[in-house]
Amino acid sequence: MIMITLALIGLLGGLITAVSPCILPVLPVVFLAGGPGTDAPATRRPALVATSGAPAGDTPTGDPPTAARPARNRRPYAVVAGLVLSFAFFTLLGVTIISALGLPQDILRYVGLALLVLIGLGLIFPPVERILEKPFARIPQRQVNKEGSAFVLGLGLGLLYVPCAGPVLAAITVAGARGEISADIVVLTVAFALGTAIPLLVFALAGRRVAERVAAFRTRARKLRVISGILMIALAFALAFDVTAALQRALPDYTRAAQRTVEDSDTARQKLSGLYDDSNKELSRCEDGVDELRSCGQAPPLAGISTWINTPGGNPVDLASLRGRVVLIDFWTYSCINCQRSIPHIKDWDRAYRDKGLSVIGVHSPEFAFEKSAKNVADQTRKLGITYPVALDNKLDTWDNYRNRFWPAKYLVDANGTVRYFTFGEGRYAQTENLIRDLLRQADPTVVLPPPTDQADDQLTAGRTPETYLSTHRIRGYTGTPEPTEDKPVTYSYPPGGTPLNKISLAGTWTAGYEHFTAGKDARLALTYRAQNANLVLAGEGTVTVLVDGEPTRTIEVHGTPTLYRLTDHDSPREARLELRLTPGLQAFAFTYG
Repeated sequence: MIMITLALIGLLGGLITAVSPCILPVLPVVFLAGGPGTDAPATRRPALVATSGAPAGDTPTGDPPTAARPARNRRPYAVVAGLVLSFAFFTLLGVTIISALGLPQDILRYVGLALLVLIGLGLIFPPVERILEKPFARIPQRQVNKEGSAFVLGLGLGLLYVPCAGPVLAAITVAGARGEISADIVVLTVAFALGTAIPLLVFALAGRRVAERVAAFRTRARKLRVISGILMIALAFALAFDVTAALQRALPDYTRAAQRTVEDSDTARQKLSGLYDDSNKELSRCEDGVDELRSCGQAPPLAGISTWINTPGGNPVDLASLRGRVVLIDFWTYSCINCQRSIPHIKDWDRAYRDKGLSVIGVHSPEFAFEKSAKNVADQTRKLGITYPVALDNKLDTWDNYRNRFWPAKYLVDANGTVRYFTFGEGRYAQTENLIRDLLRQADPTVVLPPPTDQADDQLTAGRTPETYLSTHRIRGYTGTPEPTEDKPVTYSYPPGGTPLNKISLAGTWTAGYEHFTAGKDARLALTYRAQNANLVLAGEGTVTVLVDGEPTRTIEVHGTPTLYRLTDHDSPREARLELRLTPGLQAFAFTYG
């Protein structure tokens, strides 16, 4: 009965995962892979050879030749089979294999990217595809060599498949990372993989159907194969340079409610918890996300940490040394889109309350092997603008100490070292911040706190200017001439009547880009906003002069990789005209407001 329940939980969890925003990068490839596998049109079976003196073209019985039928296209099944097989196998055994062979932790990701590029080249250049199909040519199964490259494509996608993590995937990942593979874990993994396969197979079959029914796919098969190959190579580079994450972060997590209902139900919680030991059971006193502070037992130690980032000299942080301060522990992993959407709120709390008694610690508990690389984590930490300490929990010891099951997950520890609250997944930001403020006041009744960063006071939030992106594909509310659409140096001009509320305009020379705008000669930027403060993500080497309502207020020194800089900080929400004067070479990404 336990096995059946686990299988059902895994199957439903996989179904939900396969329609979440996190799998969007692989969908175009799965769809296109379902199309024709060769340049030639579908072949027909030859007529039977004449025997026993029968006339050519007739069967021995005199019947007419067998009607020709198109060769069956099994590519959709091959792609999905390869994806599910490699994802399930390497999620469970990847860490063990890599450790045994002494290979780099992110080797599987590079192998997946290389396979994706090779398949793309095979679609563009048929000789490359024939080389990829050779290993399958000796298998005594009709047409299997034709699906060989599709299966290899699926294997590569499985290595790059990074679904949104919930308790089911967390249980599988943790067991695989530790080599603690039981019959229960195998059942859960197989069921989860099958659940993810169903929507992906439907999508691949839809691609095959379109390819068979739409005339353009049949008459322009060669051109479409080349386009598909180019798209696959482009996807490989987009994944390698994390371009797809921006799209995923921009989309709401529309499967979160369903995931909570299925994977965090009482039944699922009971069955999945049975896969772990009973250490730190005191944490089970508390429930996820209740709107009050409770006593959930002493905070477990930060154990098994391999590396510390953003600490003096890389020295470890001991929770015992933080007695007297409120501690927020955030479990995250850098490829998790849910985590990336949560981090801006945590950075705001760190910035607002660090001097008031709050210490933030990010515990990076990897979901996949490539996330164990200290260099990768350090690079992503800088890219995300995280300045608080980050602990690399590569063995998942701290994860287990806190009985955690989610990415992201936040735990609040009071000044006496007791866990008082935790919340799993995205959301509940205002509630969490209010409880942080309560704990700060309990620790120091005389503390004077700034206004909440996410406060619900209409005076602040009503009409507050939304995020403003300096990106050719996301810019909104631009006014001035010309439109910033070309990726080359262009001279811009402010509009004659000034910049209206929630609008932005450029002057001087700028190079507009997909991710950021780069300042050139006499580069200036104007916007009118309503908020208490304005912030801008900047990168490069140079200075930014800030003018508010025409008056210079500060000069900001910019150094290095993208980081959030505070431009203005008013005593209360107000409407203001902001102008920035940037030295050439600086890169500007996005404005945020508080």
